Amino acid sequence: MDKENVRALRYTSFKTDSGWIGLLISPLGIVRLSLPVSTEKAALDELELGTDAVRVSFERFDELVSRVREYFRGKQVNFADKLDTSEGTAFQRSVWSTCRTIPYGQTRTYAWIAEQIGKPRASRAVGNALGKNPLPIIVPCHRVLASDGGLGGFKGGLPAKKMLLKLEGIKLQSQL
Repeated sequence: MDKENVRALRYTSFKTDSGWIGLLISPLGIVRLSLPVSTEKAALDELELGTDAVRVSFERFDELVSRVREYFRGKQVNFADKLDTSEGTAFQRSVWSTCRTIPYGQTRTYAWIAEQIGKPRASRAVGNALGKNPLPIIVPCHRVLASDGGLGGFKGGLPAKKMLLKLEGIKLQSQL
């Protein structure tokens, strides 16, 4: 992110039914969104804020905050927001963009994403890119499973991945 955009970073935190969320936005779009955590401090720590970021009231992002809260109440929400993924590599951005196409309440595999981006042998690299996803929920990496139906990994931990899948009504195999 260039210096001009760093100075224009705005952040906030807010509470959902599942915990505290941190949100970081640049003039180009949403930069980071934390998963729900138990404290406001933990949510803000997840954002990895620099000294140039400016805290703002969540009311400034009222519409987005409202949609995130609705999502954590189990409602289907459209997150068609502009994103600022400039901190990611070209490969990561292609993975994240493809991941955004996975519909609410459905899953795909790491191999499916690899196929979609034209790198059919890159399933493991896809998993690594999703592990660096700065925008969980908006880039719904929790909807990506292993080819055998297993959960695979998740930056927020497997209990969080299970919670998000359950929230969307996705039935998991009993051994997961």
